[in-house]
Amino acid sequence: MPSDSLNEATRREWRQLGFFYELDDESKAWRLTGSRAGLLRFVDILHSYIKKPRHDFIGEHSHYGPYQYLKIMTLPEAGFDGDSIHGNLADIERLATTIESKLATARPGAVLVIWEDFAARSPYALILQLREDGFDPALADPHLPPAQR
Repeated sequence: MPSDSLNEATRREWRQLGFFYELDDESKAWRLTGSRAGLLRFVDILHSYIKKPRHDFIGEHSHYGPYQYLKIMTLPEAGFDGDSIHGNLADIERLATTIESKLATARPGAVLVIWEDFAARSPYALILQLREDGFDPALADPHLPPAQR
């Protein structure tokens, strides 16, 4: 069982990331849950990813979040799978723009599915669950005990 200090560090990492993510292999989806500002942090991650010259090369990737299993990866074809969210840098930029566009008009409670408009042949989808402003992504982590107040 993780220590209280490790649990608190994990909570801080979720809050710094701005959203909660999970890979749902059963429904074949990456699920990101957060407020508008939190999900826009994911857009920032995508923009930052494409600006790093090392990511120009096929196979390059970066991991994100407390458990480091969210992986953005440079591959020749856009897609989502059980390992990563990937594509060439133009694809990743297109994903960022698509997310921004969908979030611009969505209201808290909305579930936004990104699949056909990004990678219709992909075995997985990206699902964005929009929560209210002030949503704490650490509260969505089922591996963390409730925080002590």
